[in-house]
Amino acid sequence: MIDLFQEIFGTLKRNKLRTFLTGFAVAWGIFMLIVLLGAGNGLINALNEAIKGIASNSVEIYPGVTSQTFKGYQNGRFITLDNKDIDVTKLAVGDNIIEIGGTLQQSGVNLSNGRHHVNITLNGVYPVYLSTNGYKIKKGRFINNLDIKDKRKAIVIHKKTVEQLFEKDEYDQVIGKNINASGVSYKIVGVYEDRENIQPAAFIPFSTLKIIYNKGKDLNNIIISTKNISTEKRQDLFEQAIRTSLAAKHEFASDDRRALFIWSMFKQLKQQDTGLSILRTAIWVIGIFTLLSGIVGVSNIMLITVKERTREFGIRKALGAKPYSILWLIIVESVTITTIFGYLGMLAGIGATEYMNMVSGTKVVDIGVAQATVFSNPTVDISIAIQATLTLIIAGTLAGFFPARKAVMIKPIEALRAD
Repeated sequence: MIDLFQEIFGTLKRNKLRTFLTGFAVAWGIFMLIVLLGAGNGLINALNEAIKGIASNSVEIYPGVTSQTFKGYQNGRFITLDNKDIDVTKLAVGDNIIEIGGTLQQSGVNLSNGRHHVNITLNGVYPVYLSTNGYKIKKGRFINNLDIKDKRKAIVIHKKTVEQLFEKDEYDQVIGKNINASGVSYKIVGVYEDRENIQPAAFIPFSTLKIIYNKGKDLNNIIISTKNISTEKRQDLFEQAIRTSLAAKHEFASDDRRALFIWSMFKQLKQQDTGLSILRTAIWVIGIFTLLSGIVGVSNIMLITVKERTREFGIRKALGAKPYSILWLIIVESVTITTIFGYLGMLAGIGATEYMNMVSGTKVVDIGVAQATVFSNPTVDISIAIQATLTLIIAGTLAGFFPARKAVMIKPIEALRAD
């Protein structure tokens, strides 16, 4: 066996360019496959991160502008939601509702604690708002039903707001403290965190904001936590029931989709799953074709190698070498090249994905009011890298086997005549 490897390495040393080209084709194929899979995983992980924590059964209803004439009304009419729409929605789809609520906003509120000030937007919300928006309570609690019922002056603020309004040694004792919001005193009942909003809002009970800021009956939107909806067909029926009931109340066509915008996390997840499946398939197709290019490169070079050594095979057979020994020599040479360079390509690919992870593994971009993760953990499972390398090694073995088998079947005299 030692003699065999000495002979193989001697052959490789004498044909440096050929060895390099063969090895480069192998290493490049493995390297590109791992890098492509890593980059694809980075995008997929970022998309999953973007919706992490948001309830899959959340539905949000927003008013829009009519696009059809209806009962004498011209198109282009603005639809405004009000408090009664929550009851109308309950009546229409109550069997599929776990929680329902609405939101109101008051912008330009000056939140202060002594000498520290921050301009902020107050959101009047129901308890359902927490799960449907993916926020996490860091300290204390969120707005609850008693806050709504008793119209309490309770407030939940962002961890960044805590850092802006309080001294560092007070961060852990903010729950229960009072802060001033443009002349109105609120008690802090909770601190939340999210996906790093640049201008985070504060939350107070819906009923409190409506009274203090004289919002009347208007709503910004309606938020629903649903149940017993497991298919897109059921989701469509659920949305149509809402659209029909609110269309009757506000007098617009029930098929006018611009008059009322209904956002469903269930559908969003379905669309994302479809998109991710297409992305995964595209990455694998590109990666496999890249791998195939490496295999083709190995095959072509092995064909040339065998053709160049046909005379050598003839001499070996004339001196008594058995076809099996010649065949084994070529196969081991092919496996040696593909194994060594395949391993180097795998290491280089893993190194590249780890570098991507280090440089931009938590890459975020500002999108105006928030920061979004666009690249997260772009790495590849080591088992996939090993499987790809083994696949190329097997392909390299076959690439050397078939032309070598054909060569050793030639009679010695014919092999000696070969150019």
